[in-house]
Amino acid sequence: MIEIPSDLHPDLVPLAFLLGNWEGAGVYDFPGTEKCNFGQEVTFTHDGRDFLEYISHTWVLDGDGKKVRPLESEYGFWRIDKDRKVEIVMIRDQGVVEVWYGELAEGKPQIDVVTDAVARTAASGPYSGGKRLYGYVKSDLMWVGEKATPEVPLRPYMSAHLKKVVDPREWAKDLKDLPDDGIAFFR
Repeated sequence: MIEIPSDLHPDLVPLAFLLGNWEGAGVYDFPGTEKCNFGQEVTFTHDGRDFLEYISHTWVLDGDGKKVRPLESEYGFWRIDKDRKVEIVMIRDQGVVEVWYGELAEGKPQIDVVTDAVARTAASGPYSGGKRLYGYVKSDLMWVGEKATPEVPLRPYMSAHLKKVVDPREWAKDLKDLPDDGIAFFR
């Protein structure tokens, strides 16, 4: 069940499934770069205004699943309108700023977005646009990203399977209803 915070802006209720901290792993594969497994931490938060704040950090994993080095970081703001149209403004550590547009699927927690505008600094690598699909499946967040450059047509390059990170303080607050000895709860 998806909990909707009482202070969530009403326009964001359809995106409430994204809220929280997520962790997991995925695969990175794009021509001209080394294919690798990566770890990811994603956070979606809100402050009562009409957008979600998005932060993502990924890092290369070695064969034992240990962090080797950073891969990509992204920061952004997600909005949705009454017609389920989603817009995202995103900044990436490689020197790229993007505007994404798409929509939330009817009747299921799935978001398809594509880039509408891309701005790059002189230090960024070649990049001309992308496409992403996010889905909330059996309480997990999954996503796949496609990328295009002037030399490489749009193709999948990253995908990940993320699990929600539960803060023990959240479930521990329910323990206040236990009997003083706590044992009766388990009988």
